[in-house]
Amino acid sequence: MFEYHGWINVLETAGADDGDIAGEDARLRMVAEGIQRRIDEIASPYLLDLRWMNGAVFVHFGGQPNHRAREILDFFREVGVRAPGSYGLLHVRDDEDSVHGNEVRVLRMVRGEVDEHAEPLLSPCIPVLEDPFRG
Repeated sequence: MFEYHGWINVLETAGADDGDIAGEDARLRMVAEGIQRRIDEIASPYLLDLRWMNGAVFVHFGGQPNHRAREILDFFREVGVRAPGSYGLLHVRDDEDSVHGNEVRVLRMVRGEVDEHAEPLLSPCIPVLEDPFRG
């Protein structure tokens, strides 16, 4: 089982918002259109959603396919490349991971760069989230 939930605030740069507002909006729209095209290519059967809220662009993730969805992890990183000011989190639980199968992992995007950590609030999965198997 591969479970994932996350979000990204899509930002073209990490700079302050006091520049050329019209130009920044046009560039962000172009970035968002490119991200939306990628979502359209890979969305089914995944929950991927790009939304404009109060002038900002967000991508939301969620799903639970039977096996690791490599394209979801790759897409999370791809958004950071396309929009290097972006930040967000993607929580992943992959019980088939031979090293981290008993952890919830969190991919953290800051300024478009992604790193990965154990999520201490949800790990180890057994016994934090589930009881040990007693069979």
